[in-house]
Order: sequence, then structure tokens, then C-alpha cells
Amino acid sequence: MNQQLLEELVGKNFHYYQTGQVANYIPALAEVNPKQLGMAIYDIKQNNLIQAGDASIRFAIESISKVPVLLLAIEDNGLETVFETINTEPTGFAFNSILNMEINQQKHPMNPFVNAGAIATTSLIHGKNKNDKFDRILSFMKEICHDPAITLNEEIYLSESKTGDINRSLAYYMKGNQMIKGDVEEILDTYFKQCSVNVTANGLAHLGAVLANKGIAPWNNTRIISEKSATIVKSIMTTAGLYDESGEFSAHVGVPAKSGVGGGLMASVPNCYGFGVFSPALDNYGNSAAGVQLLKDVVAQLHVDIFD
Repeated sequence: MNQQLLEELVGKNFHYYQTGQVANYIPALAEVNPKQLGMAIYDIKQNNLIQAGDASIRFAIESISKVPVLLLAIEDNGLETVFETINTEPTGFAFNSILNMEINQQKHPMNPFVNAGAIATTSLIHGKNKNDKFDRILSFMKEICHDPAITLNEEIYLSESKTGDINRSLAYYMKGNQMIKGDVEEILDTYFKQCSVNVTANGLAHLGAVLANKGIAPWNNTRIISEKSATIVKSIMTTAGLYDESGEFSAHVGVPAKSGVGGGLMASVPNCYGFGVFSPALDNYGNSAAGVQLLKDVVAQLHVDIFD
């Protein structure tokens, strides 16, 4: 993949933004310009990054934050403790549904990428208080995305907190059923903040590259996470990374990926590439409408469908 071809693919798929709409249930996200599309590709073997379109535009990471926070929780607690608290199964219910816990009478959320599982993951982050915990999350994101300019977007954070009643209900349900420990409001405050940091498609490509490179940052050869952590997180991305579209995405695109309602997509091709995509207009599943189509084209061009 070269710069010119990536630019052509961005241009080819740009019009798909018209098939979606921005996440208007979060006031600050409703104001985002939908006419944006950008992608960055980190090639591990060549150790270089190419980008096209709006790959340097900052946007809210939203649910893609569930990946670095899960990785940090594993580093803090170990794999066994984390996955005693949170399952790794896909769910047929919506990402913010309580039903998988109620109907199945589970004593843990189904996976770390549904909101209940993500809140439980955040509860496992070590720190003296909520500010210390968020500072650790932010520092880890800066490191694994190779982006020291990542900051909290206060406007998004206040919008998330103001409209987060369903997330509150999930957290209090889990607390009431002894699924999580700690102060619920402090856990939620940290969760709302982690979803509200500003990233770029470039940064997400670096994150995807670390996962693809078995936990080692290819730009400086430093191990950031364990190889086992990288493997497990890619596996969960494959089965649960794109909400209710995860199965269709795996079948038709075929790379581990995680989406966010800010319009981001992060994908990881084992031993090959990290991908970061941004386009804020979302399809009916809550995934980037143009971003999914662009990623599908790039995967096809590079012949990196992991199931091929």
C-alpha cells in the first residue's frame, strides 16, 4: 500500500458518510462535522506510517478506549483476575443492554467491550483515587498510541456524564449484585473521562501496530504489553469489537477491530499492520459508515483477511 493508493481509497469511500449520522444522543458529538474521512496505516515490517485524508484530526476515542483500559487492567491485575470479573463471550444484545446479565443470571458482564464489561474493567484499574486512576489511563494511552498530545476533551466528558444514565444503571446493577467493587460514582467518572480523550487515526494505527506486533512498539522496539495480552485482546476484538455488527464485519472484512461512536476504528493485522480510521457519521450499528467501507477496501487491497 502506498500513499497514492490510500488517498484514492479515501476518495472512493468518502461519499459513504451520507449513509450515516453522527452520534446525536451525546450533545457534544452531535456538533461534529460528518463530512470527514481519514486513515493511517502502520506497516510493521517496513516500520513506517502512511496517512491520507483526515488522519490527523482529533476526535473522541469513545469505546475504542476499552482496548487500552483492558490492557492496563490486565497489567495491573493479571489475566486470571480480569477474566474472573468479566467474561469473553460475544452477546446478541445491544452494547448498553443489561439483559445479558439478567436473562443469563451471570455474575459478570459478557465481555469487556459491552458497556457493563467496560465499566467493570475500569473498576479494576489501580490508583489512590479517581484522578490518579485516570492519569494512569491517560499516560498509558499516550504511550501505546505514541501520542503525547492526547488530552481530555472537557466538553465531551461533561456531555458523557450528563447523558450517562444508562451507564449509571449498569454500574449500580453490578455493584448491587457484587460484580464490581469500589465507589460507583468514582468508577463512572473515570469511565466517562476515558471515553472522552482526543485521539487521531494516526494514534489508533500505532495502537493497532502494538497489538499486531505481539505487544512490542515497532517504532522503538519496547515491550508495552505482554504477548498473551495482545493475543487475547485481538481475539475479543474479532468477536465483539463492532457491537452487533461484529459477526458481519468478521465475515466480510476479517481483521480484529474496535469501533467507537466518535467515528473511530482501530484494527490490527497480526504481524503486519495497525490501522486507524476516522469518519464520524455512524451506521445503524453505531460504527463509522464510511470507515467500515474504507477498511474493507484496504484489507482487500492488502490481502490481509486473517480468515483467508
